Amino acid sequence: MGRNGSALGPTQNESGQCGSIWIEHLTIMHKENPVSDHPTQSTGRLRHRKRTNEFSFQVLADAPKSDGSHFLINDQNKYKSMLVRTYSSIWMIGGFIVIIYMGHLYIWAMVVVIQIFMARELFNLLRRANEDRQLPGFRLLNWHFFFTAMLFTYGRFLSQHLVNTITTDKLLYRLVSWIVKYQMFICYFLYTSGFVWFILTLKKKMYKYQFSQYAWTHMILLTVFAQSSFTVANIFEGIFWLLLPASLIAINDIAAYFFGFFFGRTPLIKLSPKKTWEGFIGASITTIISAFVLANIFGRFQWLTCPRRDLSTGWLSCDPGPMFKPEIYSLPEWVPRWIPYKETSVMSVQWHALVLGLFASIIAPFGGFFASGFKRAFKLKDFGDSIPGHGGITDRMDCQMVMAVFAYIYYQSFLMPENLSIETILNQILRNLTLEEQHLLYSQLGKILEERQFLQS
Repeated sequence: MGRNGSALGPTQNESGQCGSIWIEHLTIMHKENPVSDHPTQSTGRLRHRKRTNEFSFQVLADAPKSDGSHFLINDQNKYKSMLVRTYSSIWMIGGFIVIIYMGHLYIWAMVVVIQIFMARELFNLLRRANEDRQLPGFRLLNWHFFFTAMLFTYGRFLSQHLVNTITTDKLLYRLVSWIVKYQMFICYFLYTSGFVWFILTLKKKMYKYQFSQYAWTHMILLTVFAQSSFTVANIFEGIFWLLLPASLIAINDIAAYFFGFFFGRTPLIKLSPKKTWEGFIGASITTIISAFVLANIFGRFQWLTCPRRDLSTGWLSCDPGPMFKPEIYSLPEWVPRWIPYKETSVMSVQWHALVLGLFASIIAPFGGFFASGFKRAFKLKDFGDSIPGHGGITDRMDCQMVMAVFAYIYYQSFLMPENLSIETILNQILRNLTLEEQHLLYSQLGKILEERQFLQS
């Protein structure tokens, strides 16, 4: 008889021996209740024994919890996962800071590398090794469409920056102008060649697999490039418009993880069982405060606020505009007197940063929920294993891509200056006029200026 008055229940001191006790108990039960030859009796006894065994194994499973060992094992795995995730996050953040310091071209190269990894992870989702072995070279077709889409997306966007970079070289300027002029035709020719390639590789009994891959490839290209193009546009409008939104998503993700890790109790959404309301609310408050503070810090550096109009790597110097110039605000009277500062400087862009922070904390996480539902549909834990503790590149970029699109649209809609600047006019001239037309414009503009000077004198 145990101390708790039960003949079967082990005491706390006997918890280490509870496994052997229960095994002996189940063996005795099995000997005392042999299987009857009569079907009805056998069935009844089997059901009785099944219920008894289920009860016994349930108690056996719950027995180690009495000394806390069950939770200790889970906690060890939990903290180990957190350490791995933290270690890889530090490396990613450090590498991102270095690339930001190196400049616009290197950031754009980073975006291209991320796109390649994302495309590889998504291409592999519906890949079947058996079918691929019967279709040699079919996998190469996916990458043909990928690089065609890259040329189409970035060719038109970067053409004006490329022209501004090489205007001093006459031969190179003509070559680049020719490429810019016929860029759409080149892309269409490459796409149609891939289309013909696909038709010629169609194989009997493989039609369904090949057409599903064809459709899946186009969905990937639409998802990856339609959103990543906005990211590159943000880079050349000023690194600020890439760095701030990306930082807010990272802060929101990290804060949600730690708040949920230590305080999470209430599930947030069924698509993501590990997400909790405590993590969501804590991350939202942290992200909005961080947006206001980081906008003030990033807005002080011309390297981050000046737009890049060419593809050089030189240091930038410009007038950042009124949006990045601090204004002095007096603190209200209800502020405690023991605070030494009675005035504070706030940039106009900080108020806009609050909108970005609100979007990053409320709407952008739904990009992660969408990815979670997508992975559940394909019965996947992660899109890949490129980043220890985080999964694949796609797992980290789901919310970033949604945020990049919003940052671009918000900037173009509410913050982009409406008046045409000298740089914008020069870009249009260099991009759309030939060298002879530019000389003609130069001579005519010179005559107009001479006539105005004569009339004023």
